[in-house]
Amino acid sequence: AWKRGYLLHGPPGCGKSSLVAAMANHLRYDVFDLELTKVSDNSELRSLLIQTTNRSIIVIEDIDCSLNLTGDRAANPSSSSGAGKRSWSRRRRQHRDDTDDFQDDDNDVGRRVTLSGLLNFTDGLWSCCGEERIIVFTT
Repeated sequence: AWKRGYLLHGPPGCGKSSLVAAMANHLRYDVFDLELTKVSDNSELRSLLIQTTNRSIIVIEDIDCSLNLTGDRAANPSSSSGAGKRSWSRRRRQHRDDTDDFQDDDNDVGRRVTLSGLLNFTDGLWSCCGEERIIVFTT
C-alpha cells in the first residue's frame, strides 16, 4: 500500500485543477473532491476517506482556508518572558483535545475537523486503509 501527497500552490487559474485532471486521466484514477468545510468532525472525515476507492486521487482544495491553522496561535500568543512551561502545557492540552476528536463522544459539542485529524489519516494510523492513493492539497 502506498500513498503520495502533493501540495499545489498558485493563484487562481494557474492550472492546479487541470494538473489533477491530467494526472487522473493518465493514471486512470478516480477523483474525490473533499470539501472540508462541509465535514463536521474528524470521525466523519475518517469515514468519508475510508469510503474512497483504491487507485484514487483525493483533492482537498484551499486547505489554508478550510482549517483554522493559525487561529489557536493567535488566540494564545506566547511571550518570551518565562512562559515556556505554560506554553508547552497549553500545546499538550491542545494535542489531547485534537486526538480526543477521533473518539466517538456525542457529548463533545466543540468537535471539528483538525489538522491533527487530517494528518492522522494521511500519514498516521489510518493511512494503512486503502492502496495506491494520491492526496492533493491546494492553496
